[in-house]
Amino acid sequence: MKIFTGAQIRELDKYTIEHEPVESIDLMERAAKSITHAITETWSNGMPVVVFAGPGNNGGDALAVARMLAEQRYNVSVYLFNINDNLSEDCKTNKQRLLECKSVRKFDEVVNEFDPPKLENNTLVIDGLFGSGLNKPLSGGFASLVKYINQSAATVVSIDVPSGLMTEDNTYNVRANIIKADVTLTLQNKKLAFLFAENQKFIGKLRVLDIRLSKEGMDKMVSHYSVIDEDDLRPRLLHRDPYAHKGDMGHALIVAGSYGMAGAAVLATKACFRCGAGKVTVCTPKLNNTIMQISVPEAIMHIDKEETFFSESIETADFDALGIGPGLGTQEGTAIAFISQVRRAQIPVVIDADGLNILSSHRAWLQQLPKGIIMTPHPREFERLSGNRYGDSYERLSNARDMAEHLQAYIIIKGHNSALCMPDGNIVFNPTGNAGMATAGSGDVLTGIITGLLARGYRQADACMLGMYLHGLAGDMAAKDLGEESVVASDIIKYLPKAFKRLND
Repeated sequence: MKIFTGAQIRELDKYTIEHEPVESIDLMERAAKSITHAITETWSNGMPVVVFAGPGNNGGDALAVARMLAEQRYNVSVYLFNINDNLSEDCKTNKQRLLECKSVRKFDEVVNEFDPPKLENNTLVIDGLFGSGLNKPLSGGFASLVKYINQSAATVVSIDVPSGLMTEDNTYNVRANIIKADVTLTLQNKKLAFLFAENQKFIGKLRVLDIRLSKEGMDKMVSHYSVIDEDDLRPRLLHRDPYAHKGDMGHALIVAGSYGMAGAAVLATKACFRCGAGKVTVCTPKLNNTIMQISVPEAIMHIDKEETFFSESIETADFDALGIGPGLGTQEGTAIAFISQVRRAQIPVVIDADGLNILSSHRAWLQQLPKGIIMTPHPREFERLSGNRYGDSYERLSNARDMAEHLQAYIIIKGHNSALCMPDGNIVFNPTGNAGMATAGSGDVLTGIITGLLARGYRQADACMLGMYLHGLAGDMAAKDLGEESVVASDIIKYLPKAFKRLND
């Protein structure tokens, strides 16, 4: 599913108007009907409604919704803010239609002084002040109104976008001046800003309403942002030949674990096997040998000469993919062995955890990484890797995209809605996963999953997208059965077969 910018949304509206064809006011009426239906199926007409409408098309939507609610016997009071005497044409039309509607309890066009209504806890506020066209922080009277609404006990429903929130970049926004909605009814597609953790407190519960914008227009429009769709993943799945043997299924190399961190190697290895790798060899220190042999008897062991840490790279000619970093440690001997291992690899490579920490301490080594490498940092790991602190997720994501393009790498910023930044500048978000996966070892499992898929024969982009999706889906299935509080990393591995089965079915 594509994610469009605010500018692209306006172009898509225009395309729909020209090619359906449909008048812009009729397209607004269509959107208002969808919004009204979503409201009426949730709140009864016994709840008083206060509508705040701005001067643009978001305000026009709000005025149309107010009229439709009043026609269904809702007790509706409307405040239209026309401070500069400059309403959009469709907003003007809906203002006139509202004035002709005799069912509206109160209509007040604010041009100067504003006496705010009392907002009780049984009041439903419809926020239609500003939508996807906003390009600067709210200030003055609008900022004061937003703060007044946020301090009230009323239930707030925002139309398309909570007023004050910009659809992409909120790095320099004034967060105190953004509506905190209980529900956001967004039109046609999610907005990029909706995918970032720090904006969730403004969005509340999100519903995406289909207002039938041109499918042809959406297909034609190029977007650098998208969300993984299960139907798009299914054609990418590789299926086993009935006569295949283990040598056909790929041989993965996992370099992981230091003394006291054997668990990271165990988790990555088990996940690698669960994703179809025919063979997995684990390179780990001597003292981890017994643990690994007992925990993952299917694995082939390559024991490092040192007892407690990884110290010597190995030849990769016999392997199909390399996963390196989980529990590896960051001492200098390991760091030297790490970069040697990565540089000599002629196979797809996944770097995670301590592998990323080593690169953060030796940032000049980033230029030595082979093209097509996959890195899976969480936000703080990426900040260390890039040497920067970021004001918000958009700024971090933009930096990650720049790094992915510069290094010709695949960078997965892990978290809710994990984001895959690709060498061509495109960014793909993952919709699966839950808060129960915020647990030790979850990242090690993802490393094993992606490494297993690479060994199995998937290309880097497909392995990353499928890996993120399966990782989150298995976590969702585990949380459904066990509850988010009780999910541990090994549960994700246990549910991988079910996640695969759902995709295959």
